[in-house]
Amino acid sequence: MNEKKKLADALRILSMDAVQKANSGHPGAPMGLADMSYALFKHHLSYNPLNPKWINRDRFVLSIGHASALYYALLHLTGYELTIEDLKNFRQMGALTAGHPELDHPQGIETTTGPLAQGFANAVGMALAEKILAAKYNKPNYNVVDHYTYAFVGDGDLMEGLSHEVASLAGTWALDKLIVFYDDNGISIDGEVDQWFTDDTAKRFESYGWHVINEVDGHYFDAITKAVVAAKTVHNKPTLIICKTKIGYGSPNKESKASSHGAPLGDEEIELTRKNLGWEYDERFFIPEDIYAKWDHKKVGQEVESKWNDLFASYQKEYPSEAAELVERMSGVLNDKWVEDFDLFIEKLQKDEVNVATRKASQLSLDELGQFIVPLIGGSADLAPSNLTIHKNSKAITTTDANGNYIHFGVREFGMTSIMSGLALHGGFIPYGGTFLVFMEYARNAVRMAALMGLQVIYIYTHDSIGLGEDGPTHQPVEQMAFMRLTPNMVTWRPADAAETAVAWKEALLHKTGPTALFLSRQNLPMQKRTKAQLKDINKGAYVLYEAKGEGDLIILATGSEVELAIAAAQKLASEKIGVKVVSMVSPEVFEKQSDAYKEKILPKANKARLAVEAGIRDWWYKYVGLEGTIIGIDTFGMSAPFEDLFEYFNITSDNVYKEAKKLVKK
Repeated sequence: MNEKKKLADALRILSMDAVQKANSGHPGAPMGLADMSYALFKHHLSYNPLNPKWINRDRFVLSIGHASALYYALLHLTGYELTIEDLKNFRQMGALTAGHPELDHPQGIETTTGPLAQGFANAVGMALAEKILAAKYNKPNYNVVDHYTYAFVGDGDLMEGLSHEVASLAGTWALDKLIVFYDDNGISIDGEVDQWFTDDTAKRFESYGWHVINEVDGHYFDAITKAVVAAKTVHNKPTLIICKTKIGYGSPNKESKASSHGAPLGDEEIELTRKNLGWEYDERFFIPEDIYAKWDHKKVGQEVESKWNDLFASYQKEYPSEAAELVERMSGVLNDKWVEDFDLFIEKLQKDEVNVATRKASQLSLDELGQFIVPLIGGSADLAPSNLTIHKNSKAITTTDANGNYIHFGVREFGMTSIMSGLALHGGFIPYGGTFLVFMEYARNAVRMAALMGLQVIYIYTHDSIGLGEDGPTHQPVEQMAFMRLTPNMVTWRPADAAETAVAWKEALLHKTGPTALFLSRQNLPMQKRTKAQLKDINKGAYVLYEAKGEGDLIILATGSEVELAIAAAQKLASEKIGVKVVSMVSPEVFEKQSDAYKEKILPKANKARLAVEAGIRDWWYKYVGLEGTIIGIDTFGMSAPFEDLFEYFNITSDNVYKEAKKLVKK
């Protein structure tokens, strides 16, 4: 048997055996992609299985996440820490071999994929990261940042609207280190795609500014290699290699049929496939030692990394500050030199009583942080003048100059959010991106994926309520804050003024294990009066901002623009000798991580007289006020009018807070 084919067939065998044993999964795509995978992983991809986090490794993204059995077979055969037993436990509880690839689970996986086109979008972000870092750190004779990003995409990926957004940007940014293989097998779950997918894909990508290599035989190794070599000679354009393949390749009865897409082949068909491929071993999951030896990439990987290490050692001697900065960025560890200066900035905001919209306070914070935080990179989905995401140290990234820290994403919320994840996944960046809060809906799945992966990305969501006014219900978020707060691994902040906004930014930069969302106002908000102790307590997520002793123990909880209303109502109650305190619930997720003693101090369990006020869906707040409490909020969509009129219409006023509070006191 031809050696190349035998090595590729090993991938097919392991993939179909894993799916069969699990009685669940997708054998067709792995069998069709095996030859492309062999060509890439054996002859082109630069990686070291003994050091999966090597800085200058090529990145590989399997956007066709349902082909995960193929990915695990590749990792196992090339020498990563993934055993044959792991493959046998495919899709089982607690296994390293989950149904779709999951980040760092096991090592060698660069991103979690499954929702189609998101892997493609992450790959664009990774390629952009490489280009930015190369522009900043490479020197004559020292290309210390010099690697490719490869991705496998399928028909489903390219049907998703997200693929249009990110492919367009990749062409605009001239990402010539991005090489995407399109597995053009013409089959999806419903059958032959020519009934619902008739795009001229080659022309489509050419119109985006891509180099396209069309009609490559995806089962002919030399043709695949020739295409990759050609792609690497192209400058200022990403490359799409369109490979014609057969889903379920090698299966006598299911090749090129939808029946091989998402179900095991069956024992009988597996035996027929072995014979059809000329695979002479009957035992399931058996790979002979000579094939293991030929697939093993550890020695080659070590040699490639060692050569780069020698280059980087020389670079360190000649450019010590740049080398140190690059290493620090890629480590993901942010030095804390900036914290003390930024704390002084927060204190100054409080002292100067800066009365601005929290979106403006966010920009003021960025003006300060942009001086210290080198990995910080930002952008907006064509709303920079409204989101205020450009700061005084911003420099836009362009087609011809990637040495910057600001990205104009255009009107592409989904693309922006997925690319932000790609930047974070690559390493060396803390991305932030802005849009109106209501338009996070376009990017909801990308937000969820960032939370699932625990990525440090920062979402700037301005115009956070009916407070945006005249644009009306299409632009006024009502349910979005509740959704974000219900998302695992997500931390949200809705600051009431400039001081709380600055603290939110500080905590977002210190929070490494998931995304942070900042909900920011369009309208100006007054600086609340605070003691130094209260200022320090903001970072606990909730704290007592105002307290008056008197008869009773009423608690009013509020966030953002509604804190001002709560304070005004509390002061009126205090004038009537009613005991009341106002809790600014700036970040519920952070508050929940505090000690039981602190939480009891802020919200005593014995206290049942509680009122919450927020210009959003009321139901979320039952968690804190209970069934006996009162919630002032909105359970309908908004309407178009000046924001003052809207708050009056929806009864989100200090007078109504006072009135409802009085009812609670009388109970």
